[in-house]
Amino acid sequence: MPVKFNKQFLFEKVLYNIKILKGAGIFLDELDRKILRLLSTDGRMTVKDIARRVSLTSPAVSERIRRMEKSGVIAGYTVVLGEGKPKNCIDALISISVAPADRQYFLTMVEGQPGVAQCFHVTGSHSFIVKVRSEGIHELEHLINRFQKLGQTSTQIILSAPVDRKLMWELNEEKKGIEENGL
Repeated sequence: MPVKFNKQFLFEKVLYNIKILKGAGIFLDELDRKILRLLSTDGRMTVKDIARRVSLTSPAVSERIRRMEKSGVIAGYTVVLGEGKPKNCIDALISISVAPADRQYFLTMVEGQPGVAQCFHVTGSHSFIVKVRSEGIHELEHLINRFQKLGQTSTQIILSAPVDRKLMWELNEEKKGIEENGL
């Protein structure tokens, strides 16, 4: 299921960023803000459609978008990937307290577990948080039971992900690596 965004929140974020840009000496007029609103709701909108909606010519819109890209107002465009998981899958976070003597065994077990998406070593009342995807409640229960043999657990079932920037972070890190290596 694709990640859904609150359009009002996105627009407010765009407006907040515009205020910061004004402080940096970058001026955006009402037409620029309209173009940004349209792009923030549909990054694939064509220049022709934008031009029609803001009552400008396509070349004028293209120039405004180019200027905003060059000045950093528009930092890039992205694709939001849907999860593509089967309907019966359950995503969960399992927090577990593992004794220091059992940590290596636990990590080896987690690495070999097909339903494990991520494992985080954390501070706080638990030593690890494991993100899992199971094909049903019985599979999740089996996995929790395996973890409970090594320590106390607490499980939260993920209902939705209103904010998911993982892909954006990965792409930014990849871009930094390319720039640092001169590729």
